[in-house]
Amino acid sequence: MTLSDWGLDFGELTPLVFALIAAFLFAVGSQFQNIGLATLDSRSGTAISISASAVYFWLLAPFFMEPGYWLEPAVLIFVLIGLFRPALSANLSVAGMRYLGPTLSSTLAAISPLFGTAMGMLILGEVLTWPLAIGTAGIIGAILLLSKRGKVKVDWPIWALGLPIAAAFLRSLGHVLSKIAMVDIPDPYFGGLVAFTVSAILMVGTNKIRRVPVTINWSSTGPRWFALGGITLGTAIIFLNGALLRGDIVVVVPIIAASPIFTLLLSIVVFRRETLTARIVAAVFIVVPSVAVIALGR
Repeated sequence: MTLSDWGLDFGELTPLVFALIAAFLFAVGSQFQNIGLATLDSRSGTAISISASAVYFWLLAPFFMEPGYWLEPAVLIFVLIGLFRPALSANLSVAGMRYLGPTLSSTLAAISPLFGTAMGMLILGEVLTWPLAIGTAGIIGAILLLSKRGKVKVDWPIWALGLPIAAAFLRSLGHVLSKIAMVDIPDPYFGGLVAFTVSAILMVGTNKIRRVPVTINWSSTGPRWFALGGITLGTAIIFLNGALLRGDIVVVVPIIAASPIFTLLLSIVVFRRETLTARIVAAVFIVVPSVAVIALGR
């Protein structure tokens, strides 16, 4: 199923528009998960979120799934993606925050566009133009600007630095593999269905074999917020895959990396957990022209 079959086609701007929508939905989903953390531990919440995404994709199956795609060899690439994204990448991100704190962890995770750009050039033969490079640098700079808030913990082991970096690498690798698989299976929905189903099976299985079983209080609001976050993130993946299907990695990944900007703006305007500061304003004024430069530099 192609994007035009969905009635979603913006011409040459489709990759940019879809990437922006995905970035916004990633931000919304993370806000829902943050609310859920008030009454549920992160590992259980991540398992619920990924499982909810998988259920969401299967509920859409009668409307969007093309059964013939299961016979394509490229389906194995989506299975491979599901082995590490989002199951492993999400847990690495959570572990990074646990050891390093949110400030340093988010700073290191901001290098994700560098991995994506390098893979796009080396594996897919994409070309990085000066406008794309400038726009990517602007977005990374804005995220780093936002991450420098308060004092950074220094009582962490050196190896912990690799956790958010590894998560960023796996996310970028997932983007590249998704684009390769969609050459034969040009369906943004199907890729998410397979990957999230595999990840959900892994997450549920690993939670079942925990040494210390965790009891989830299903009557609390935490599981419901994580489930809602999972549905939102699943929708974000469909738009992300749609952007990758029609656009280059070097264009899409930097836009997706701007998701923390949306997260912060939502915290200010909707969830009232942040206050507007000069640093936030500066970051927004860096990101907006950076996105424009990427769009014009395509």
